[in-house]
Amino acid sequence: MEFEPKWIAWETTRRCNLSCVHCRSSSELEIQGHPDFTLDQAKTIIDDIASYASPVLVLSGGEPLLRPDIFDIARYGTDQGLRMCLATNGTLVTEEICHQIKEAQIKMVSLSLDGANAATHDNFRNQPGAFAGTMRAIELFNRHQIPFLVNSSFTVRNKDEIPQIFQLVKELGAVAWYMFMIVPTGRGEDVVDELIPESLYNEILEWHYRVEKEETKILMRPTCAPHYYRIVRQKAKEDGERFTRRNLNFSTGGSKGCLAGQLICLIDVDGEVLPCSYFPKSAGNINQVPFKKIWEESELFLQLRDFSSYKDNCGRCEYVNVCGGCRARAYAMTGDYLAQEPFCSYQPATRRHLSQTSQHS
Repeated sequence: MEFEPKWIAWETTRRCNLSCVHCRSSSELEIQGHPDFTLDQAKTIIDDIASYASPVLVLSGGEPLLRPDIFDIARYGTDQGLRMCLATNGTLVTEEICHQIKEAQIKMVSLSLDGANAATHDNFRNQPGAFAGTMRAIELFNRHQIPFLVNSSFTVRNKDEIPQIFQLVKELGAVAWYMFMIVPTGRGEDVVDELIPESLYNEILEWHYRVEKEETKILMRPTCAPHYYRIVRQKAKEDGERFTRRNLNFSTGGSKGCLAGQLICLIDVDGEVLPCSYFPKSAGNINQVPFKKIWEESELFLQLRDFSSYKDNCGRCEYVNVCGGCRARAYAMTGDYLAQEPFCSYQPATRRHLSQTSQHS
């Protein structure tokens, strides 16, 4: 595996007009201590990245549409040869915003949909009318032929709506649907008792496998659930089938589970380069150290790429190269980002062999 930056999320602001229960950055409309960077600073960062790599660059937040210069940033990134994307909650999208998205040549917009109806989604987003706002944004994107994908985050409060949300996303005309298994960071720490329990993880991922195997209209991916890549191989072998996965032209290729610090990273509003959006540990600050040096030399990223350093079941697992366990979840739940995936029940072949040997001796 070549460790090159293929996908970078960029927190362009920590301000947001919603206050979602699972927000990784605890965003609110007024944020103290984490001001937006300037347009000139944004251009410097884009120049730095573009001089080294040509990743997909996702303008995220908070809510990026709260920045009046967000499309100036997008346009500059496009002009430097980067594939620019936008991650929005959808509630601020207007006809004018759609024109600006097209003018900046943004390749893809992502939206969040956490319920099959307004009651569930608005509860998750702590905002009455959030569902209606997302639906309105999707209507505008379809009208203006702007490709969009949908991210859906799940806890026990909305897990029963997973199939209905998937069907709704399909009907709405999305290019792709990403099923997020929440990692408890930021405000997500407050809903840790709502996390999908380990006992249900495999059941949900096996449902995803069955649906994805037959799906031809929309691309699907479970996110922050790297053990899906083990399940895919196990199920395909059981079924005697070869499971071919389709990829998006702005994705990382979908070849492996956890990609944190390996093919992806997040740059937060303060310039800290984190392994992924849910991994609040910095590998270096892009305002002080060139991105190339952080990516190639940071101790944190080098550790994440050394699969032999992973501990316990993950370290022993024959699927470590295709799964790796969620490093952010290990960090959030145990304080050790090299620990085994907390929500994986799989017993590696080496451990099963040791257990069988001890029983026979």
